[in-house]
Amino acid sequence: MTTPRISQRRLRRPLLSVAAVGAALALATPAGAADVDTGLPPGPAAARVVPAQTAAGWAAGTRSYLVITAPGDTSAARNAVTANGGSVFAHYDAIGVVVAHSSSTGFATAMRSVAGVQKVGATRTSDVPADAYSPTLPSAPSQSPTTLTETARWDMTRINADKAWAVSTGSPAVTVGVLDTGVDERHQDIAPNFDAADSVSCAYGKADSRAGAWRDVGTHGTHVAGTIAAAKNGKGVVGVAPGVKIASVRIAEPSTSMFFAENTICGFIWAGDHGFDVTNNSYYTDPWMFNCPDDPDQAAIIEGVRRAQEYAEGKGSLQVAAAGNSNYDLANKRSDSSSPNDSTPVSRTITNACVDIPTELPGVVTVAAMGNGNIKASYSNFGRDIIDVAAPGGDGAYGVYSTLPGGKYGNMNGTSMASPHVAGVAALLKSADPAATPADLRARLGSQATDTACPSDSRCTGTTAKNAFFGEGQVDALKAVGGSGPQPGRYFENTTDVSVADNATVESPIAVTGVTGNAPAALKVGVDVKHTYRGDLVLSLVAPDGSVYSLEDFADGDSADDVVKTYTVDASSETASGTWKLRVRDIASQDTGRIDAWNLTF
Repeated sequence: MTTPRISQRRLRRPLLSVAAVGAALALATPAGAADVDTGLPPGPAAARVVPAQTAAGWAAGTRSYLVITAPGDTSAARNAVTANGGSVFAHYDAIGVVVAHSSSTGFATAMRSVAGVQKVGATRTSDVPADAYSPTLPSAPSQSPTTLTETARWDMTRINADKAWAVSTGSPAVTVGVLDTGVDERHQDIAPNFDAADSVSCAYGKADSRAGAWRDVGTHGTHVAGTIAAAKNGKGVVGVAPGVKIASVRIAEPSTSMFFAENTICGFIWAGDHGFDVTNNSYYTDPWMFNCPDDPDQAAIIEGVRRAQEYAEGKGSLQVAAAGNSNYDLANKRSDSSSPNDSTPVSRTITNACVDIPTELPGVVTVAAMGNGNIKASYSNFGRDIIDVAAPGGDGAYGVYSTLPGGKYGNMNGTSMASPHVAGVAALLKSADPAATPADLRARLGSQATDTACPSDSRCTGTTAKNAFFGEGQVDALKAVGGSGPQPGRYFENTTDVSVADNATVESPIAVTGVTGNAPAALKVGVDVKHTYRGDLVLSLVAPDGSVYSLEDFADGDSADDVVKTYTVDASSETASGTWKLRVRDIASQDTGRIDAWNLTF
């Protein structure tokens, strides 16, 4: 038995990273799989390589600050930084943000009095590591080729990704940025889709584009990347969108795996400038779980990261983020005893004005985690009008199985694992409609999600269509590949149960409207029939004019349970609009079942 873990530290990291601290959950792992590691860099550290540009030399007591000014020319603010005992580590003129370092305890106070400076705030309560001035390249882990073959996984079937692949695996013109601990680009399931040219390290707040700087300093980012876009190559696992590209933006710092505000800002700016269609953000911005606008340091963090996210979105990038793993009501904030997490946490009273970033920033898709079923994962944060959608994150006996550095695989649980499912579905939506804006993608993720009712839990308020636990529902990959706009129109489904008795023939109808002309030559028929002996079954599709298309006559000796399968039918001679029927015939006694659901994708 392996132990999937849910970290209660920074990673939603699974909060997050299902690797660091927190409750251990027993979970069986397939043979040949590896368990998650401790989150420390794999292997010995590589030799230090000094980037071409460096800030002033490091000294004990050096802290990092965000200096916020008007977007455009930051030269006056940068001059003021130098004049007040600081150095400019990085600057982002387009959003009016300067990343400054200083060992002077009076630096922030002095800068707040400078004309034109709007906000100034320390981004951490600990010193900037010396590594910031001469960053170590993460080592490249040796690879272990897998003997595992691709198998159906519960999380993919829950969101119909396995059915979606028969329609589309996504476009290589679409890129998803993984803002995380890094990605092992040599992993056999990631290498085919990895975009090295657009990968980078943003650790410490400045882009480091040296080859390999993007590599994983833990395991979390590689796991996330596999869920999004592991290649459909016959081995290991398959991602939600196995045909799209993955780029790594490492925003975690080595050893601590912390994601400070300047790192996140760098990551969002990079995403916007490099044309990422979607980014996945399975973390919160350290060191504060919630940043409160009445604190000058935290107010600067909120504003700096908000501007960077807005910049990326303005360039066409949709941000998807994990809601967090503290079983916390984000719509009813009262206290925080876990921050700051880079020094000594303190207990503080907070209000809803305090925000978890980036997940609560405007425009970001906030994702809650589900277990295997229509249930909230026990650890998942929630909140009325905070959660946008939900996706499988693992819980109890079910973990999310994905890639780990070194060609390995393992299970993790967390909203960190739910968010990449949504990022993958967003990538499929973008593949189907290249002109879709981030606002379009956000809307379609919600409109196509499967409504999920509240359980008997007073904390879950709202309606079946939108509530505190699941937002607008669980995302659906199959609907995402159905066309360029919201469904219905190209995807149709009937989820009404129809009993299948012994020696009987039953039918389940779907009324197709809004599709002009004839049906396609590759009409997709998704079937989910629950039955205790499928050798008894004969399945057919009945067209609106009564024509019958055979789907499958199972061998009489096939004793397996159930039929969960997508068939392709040449229905090009049939008018698309009208009532189509799934016909199920039982030709024997003793075993019965039901049509659980079926669908058509035109």
